Amino acid sequence: MTEKMKALVKDEAAPGLTLREVDVPAYGRDEVLIRIRAASICGTDYHIYSWDESMRERVNPPLIAGHEFVGEIAALGDEVSGCAEGDLVTAETHIVCEVCPQCRMNQRHVCSNTEIIGVDVDGCFAEYIALPAVNIWPIDRHLDLGVASALEPLGNAVHTALAGPVAGARIAVTGCGPIGLMSIPVLKMCGARQVIATEVNPYRIELARKMGADAVLNPAEEDVVAQVGDLTDGEWADGVLEMSGSPVAIDQACKMVRMGGRVSLLGLPSETEVTLNLGDDVVFKGLDLQGIVGRRMWETWRQMEGLLAAGLDVSEVMTHEMPMEEFAEGMRLMESGECGKVVLIP
Repeated sequence: MTEKMKALVKDEAAPGLTLREVDVPAYGRDEVLIRIRAASICGTDYHIYSWDESMRERVNPPLIAGHEFVGEIAALGDEVSGCAEGDLVTAETHIVCEVCPQCRMNQRHVCSNTEIIGVDVDGCFAEYIALPAVNIWPIDRHLDLGVASALEPLGNAVHTALAGPVAGARIAVTGCGPIGLMSIPVLKMCGARQVIATEVNPYRIELARKMGADAVLNPAEEDVVAQVGDLTDGEWADGVLEMSGSPVAIDQACKMVRMGGRVSLLGLPSETEVTLNLGDDVVFKGLDLQGIVGRRMWETWRQMEGLLAAGLDVSEVMTHEMPMEEFAEGMRLMESGECGKVVLIP
């Protein structure tokens, strides 16, 4: 008889998820079976749950949702080496092909054949997940399980923050969702002279202050571009990490950065077209406009591991924890913005 497990399944092309029993996944000769200890909710998971238009062409139900987790190896395929049952691990959530031009040029984070767990293949909102052994990353058992479940988004924050000079720099962070919040202490630890955050949600404004932002501006109440000019003594930001995806914030980011600076774009716009003054705000400023996706494999993971070992603390971002059965409340919190990271416990 096939062993069963509980999982949150996207059963149909409609809003919602269903908690039900499914088969424990089979694992191949080069794969590991992982018993999930904690899984955190990402904005992508909320978009799948609410069945936003952005997910309808990508996700093909039925599918187990979720892609951020920490767990213990429960079983190994015959060809797996370098790990053992009981090891605490998380995983790179992008399963790449290793043969496309990008993979062969050490640009696996933009593999043209990427499959993302919980989006393209079954994910981690379950009691078990099977993954290629090459994707797993060992976890220090002293690390809080909630934080360990969110290393994938922390990697996004590290990748975005370190995509340009940080030491001695003035950096603005536009949008203080969990990844924007995590980027603040990363920037501070890496020597940023000044970190200025922008956010409209009062709950997350307070979180940004707790995470160490030198100033937090509300675009709904003030001219954030002018304020960045004043706070930097007219020198403007050396770099901007755009985490919100708001077309207005993207335009503001290009205006608040100095000539020759960089704008690192991680946030995904809900609109397909974004209007910028490319002449004045990009070309004539000599701007470095960067698209950031995922984590560099495996450079970002090594950087993140080193930062955590050196004392990086993002625990304040882990604001809620609840049983997996209460996932609807977690999604409600995500919709309201009255949370940082929500962690589900199977």
